Amino acid sequence: MSRREFISYLSAIGLLPLISFQTEKLEYVFWNARIYSEGKFLNGFVGINTQGKIVYSSTPIIGEKIIDAKGLILSPGFIDILADNALNPEKTYLIFEKYKLTDGCTTPLQMHGGSDESGQFYKLFGTKPHYTNYGVSTMVMTIRNKYPSIAVRLKKVEQNLDEGALGVSHSIEYQPTEYSELLAYAKLAAKYKRTFFLHLRYSAKETELEGVREAIKIAKDSDAAVHIDHIHSTGGTYNMPKALDLIREAIQSGLKITACVYPFSYWATYLPSKRFDPGWQQRYNLTYSDLTVVGTGETLTKEKFDLYRKGYNRLVAVPEGTINLKNTVELALKEDFVMIGSDGGIESEPLANNHPRGAACYATALNYALKIQMPLEKMLYKIIDLPKSLVNGAMKMRGKIQNGYWADLVLFNPKTIQGKATVANPNQFSQGIEYVFVNGKLAYQKGQLINMAGKSIVYPPNQ
Repeated sequence: MSRREFISYLSAIGLLPLISFQTEKLEYVFWNARIYSEGKFLNGFVGINTQGKIVYSSTPIIGEKIIDAKGLILSPGFIDILADNALNPEKTYLIFEKYKLTDGCTTPLQMHGGSDESGQFYKLFGTKPHYTNYGVSTMVMTIRNKYPSIAVRLKKVEQNLDEGALGVSHSIEYQPTEYSELLAYAKLAAKYKRTFFLHLRYSAKETELEGVREAIKIAKDSDAAVHIDHIHSTGGTYNMPKALDLIREAIQSGLKITACVYPFSYWATYLPSKRFDPGWQQRYNLTYSDLTVVGTGETLTKEKFDLYRKGYNRLVAVPEGTINLKNTVELALKEDFVMIGSDGGIESEPLANNHPRGAACYATALNYALKIQMPLEKMLYKIIDLPKSLVNGAMKMRGKIQNGYWADLVLFNPKTIQGKATVANPNQFSQGIEYVFVNGKLAYQKGQLINMAGKSIVYPPNQ
């Protein structure tokens, strides 16, 4: 509805005098929305001013465009701390950001991979248009591949932190690393007040809790905040109650530990990875025909498995139900220290070889909350507030409905919210995402990409 039409409407129903005091020009105003911020729902009205900032009012306000959001939820944009676009970001970043945006995610942050040259990353991508906000950690795996000297590796990690990297990330199941070296990376994260993001060392039933204990030891020995990546697929797949007990006890002792999950009952990874080293059938109780190439639907044979292991960087998914959601994800989400992180990203079209969570994580999470009767405000806290807390220093003016905060906003329908991406076709927009605003600009509306207004998320904060 236009401003003129809305003023006539307000005059007809007798509400026009209530807004006579408004002096600030607003580009957009949301009426009748159920407003989420900081763990609870608010009553009121939200506007976006000409600087792209939020205006919140408990009394009616008007703007150039008025959006009647009756039956919809308005919240800060979703924050993905485990987005992944590390393979060839310069060529694929717009595809990656598009599928994040259409899932309601305004700020995908690559804290599982990231960049080994953070300064160059921010410089390069600062010259490009973006659908979403963006940011990276310093990627230890790539640094270790490039530099044999531990001293040089540590110097490079510290350089990246100096140049704005949002954290330090490492995956020790895929690249086993001595504890002393791990501890040195964690101490650098602590020195710069950044989080150490860790894919644990083990995912087998007999050893996964050793990985959880190692993460706790790192937090204790380094004083770093340690985040455990996707604990339901690496660390708590078979022993989630005990894994959560260990973390809870560590937090109660004063350590800083968090974890994340994604709301899918199957994992996927690349065939050349160490996860498929000999013995994988016994570790996961799977066989060759249980593996499906994402984006093609091809079911593997031993011959195809052996061929693709030799260098074809194919990502394969295990069957739905491999992860028992009730005993892992649902259990973990009851904990205050567990949040949602996608561990994914879509990197090609028309059919990507990427897990569907790269396009559908957040709509799926909200739909899952409804299925298990979790209050939506609790799930929203886990996809906005908790992820923000891991990079809070770089996002001080984001992730909250408050005057003066950047208008990264999503308007969604709780009755229709649902992820649509599948293993056969990961490249699908989520259902129920009505509008997405990034830095105050309308970026997405009901299936249509509108504007590109994303900004870097970096230390010190780019306000």
